[in-house]
Amino acid sequence: MADAASRLTTFAEELLGTPLPVRIRAWDGSESGPPGATADKSAPVLVVRHRRALRRLLWRPGELALARAWVAGEIDVEGDLYRALDLLAGLVWERGDEPGQRKVHPLRDPRMRAAARGLLKLGGPFPPPPPPAEEVRRRSGPLHTKRRDRQAISHHYDVGNDFYELVLGPSMVYSCAYWDDAGTLEDAQRDKLDLICRKLALKAGDRLLDVGCGWGSMAMHAAQEYGVQVTGVTLSREQAAYARKRIAEAGLTDRIEIRVQDYRDVRDGPYDAVSSIGMAEHVGQVRYHEYAEQLFALLRPGGRLLNHQIARRPEKDESAYHVDEFIDRYVFPDGELAPLGRTLSSLEEAGFEVRDVEAIREHYALTLRRWVANLEADWRQAVRLSSPGRARVWRLYMAACAVSFERNRIGVNQILAVKTPESGTSGVPLRARTWN
Repeated sequence: MADAASRLTTFAEELLGTPLPVRIRAWDGSESGPPGATADKSAPVLVVRHRRALRRLLWRPGELALARAWVAGEIDVEGDLYRALDLLAGLVWERGDEPGQRKVHPLRDPRMRAAARGLLKLGGPFPPPPPPAEEVRRRSGPLHTKRRDRQAISHHYDVGNDFYELVLGPSMVYSCAYWDDAGTLEDAQRDKLDLICRKLALKAGDRLLDVGCGWGSMAMHAAQEYGVQVTGVTLSREQAAYARKRIAEAGLTDRIEIRVQDYRDVRDGPYDAVSSIGMAEHVGQVRYHEYAEQLFALLRPGGRLLNHQIARRPEKDESAYHVDEFIDRYVFPDGELAPLGRTLSSLEEAGFEVRDVEAIREHYALTLRRWVANLEADWRQAVRLSSPGRARVWRLYMAACAVSFERNRIGVNQILAVKTPESGTSGVPLRARTWN
């Protein structure tokens, strides 16, 4: 009888319809896969640590089963995780079904029945193990109600401030940094915050609304360096508590107010400027026009919005777009990405004049690799502060996103938009990129 790794390789190649690009090592110590990978000592190896992973795959083939097995520690990657993800992404995470093609469960596919029967014996008795505790349970009701958004934000951000300190470093900024050829992560995050302040043309006495203010870093930079009055809003109570403590320690409580508040409930405009950094991804397609209209209404005439947002590539058939199952269940519940063009259209339809778009895709790949390095450098502490499964979630999602940014599968853009008054005077310099 063939060893476990050979049987796994046969099943995987039948399922994918193509040879595996990486080797597999099974729980019995056997290995199988591309012959060339054996000689390449640096080649990554997909390690199947427990046969429970097979029961997950046989019950529900695809990305979600692999994600559950990863979070549970039943599968792992030995070697370069980034290289492994790049090799596997096109086979697993980016395999699209042909339009109109009906999905067939492997156990009902005549081509795979023999392999599947063998794997049933290899994997052990059904049913599959329960999902890991880190998985968001099935949700009901309409998307992006205030209650459901609070729950989604809590799942992601209320993991523990100490855990985020370990991953993000002293800057406590959880969005794409702005890099030059040298410098630390903290330097790059400070430069990003300063770039946003300059694009917003902040000056002493201005009122700034920071939507999705995180742990208060943007609010503190704007208040300290530009003398503005800042209102920051977040749905995360842990973030708000941490931000208020930092602000008090810095002696900035007279300049910054942090609220646990939905952006839809802010009513104390007008503001001179609005910053929205890594927040719009949580808004959702069904609410994006409302989001744009609300921020427009909160600005004074001539006020500026800086919208810093991840974008996906457009689909030929936009109705085919679906949220990544791993991200939805383990990382950002209900999060949705939109193409850049759709975001620009929504802002313009709300009344904004879009004055500048800066694509900084490569910067996010660099940022994510630094976060992964921070996590891996203090892995035991990360596990202690969260859980083994949670630490594995963050490592996989950040590494996979780094590869996606590097390969132009997703991007990130800073959009500067102005509530231009009827006079047409935007206030933007003729040579707009003076902030650089």
